[in-house]
Amino acid sequence: MHKLSGYFLATAVSFAALPLAADTKPAQPNDFIEVFAKLFGEHKGIRKGHAKGVCAVGDFTASAEATARFDAALFSGATLPVTYRFSMAGGNPNVPDYARAPRGLAAQFNLPDGSKHNIATLTTPVFGAKDPENFLGLLQASVPGADGKPDMAKVQAFRTAHPDTQPQAQWLATNPPPWSYTTAEYFGIHTFYLADKSGENIKIRWHLQPKDGIKGLTDAEVAQQNANFLNDRLHQRLKDGMVEFDWIISLGEASDSENDPSVQWPARPTLNAGTLRIKASGDASCNNINFDPNVLSSGFSASDDPVLRMRSPAYAISFGKRLSGQ
Repeated sequence: MHKLSGYFLATAVSFAALPLAADTKPAQPNDFIEVFAKLFGEHKGIRKGHAKGVCAVGDFTASAEATARFDAALFSGATLPVTYRFSMAGGNPNVPDYARAPRGLAAQFNLPDGSKHNIATLTTPVFGAKDPENFLGLLQASVPGADGKPDMAKVQAFRTAHPDTQPQAQWLATNPPPWSYTTAEYFGIHTFYLADKSGENIKIRWHLQPKDGIKGLTDAEVAQQNANFLNDRLHQRLKDGMVEFDWIISLGEASDSENDPSVQWPARPTLNAGTLRIKASGDASCNNINFDPNVLSSGFSASDDPVLRMRSPAYAISFGKRLSGQ
């Protein structure tokens, strides 16, 4: 497998188009499946994005503050079972864990009425582009040539022409890879709406804050790590007890971006919505879950973010191929 810079190990995608330039063709869900195969190779029966990962199980309990403020089934205060998946971004199931690439944490909450609620997060506070077309263009520009390497001049030219593709790459270049899955902060990236008790829909974003603290690898540690240390450290950490993350919700203002995941919100008032607990790892509990973040329980609604909207069809194609061994 050819080596790509950390940015190109970004998450598998999904989108719906904004108004486009006259010469721009709208991106289609299968375009991303095809370009990921060109970037990372064909891996039959494997997730097309976040190919390398580990399952975990645990639960979630909302905070009293979230229960009092929001009209959401997820925040009823009941303890809900949760299936998790920690992962490396990109389509290479053999990517080394020390790569300067995003990590992911996805979760599926199981509510008492049988409904589900999914979240999908990255360790970068922004996505790799503002819309499907720019992200697809960047991926296509990075497809390796005959020598197995991307043309970095071509990639840089695309970034220069599309400034929204720069913030995530800059973040990855200036922040060390996480020391473990449990010492990383995970960002929801997209904007959602959450109903409060008065019926008003509040604009929100969120991040998951590790109670173990945030810790990155030093340059020396990057050079020394084995390819699979993240899974090993997760298993070892869980021997000492459960892992916990606080679910921190940012309450947006009118000026905050609703439809551009490449833009980070300014600091806003926050609310601790509850605690996610990881109690065990290593089983196959998440293998047949499609962690589409548009699967939402009552009280939540999605924004018109085109990246978020496209996730559903692209994830569905990937899920179908995986289950059928493609």
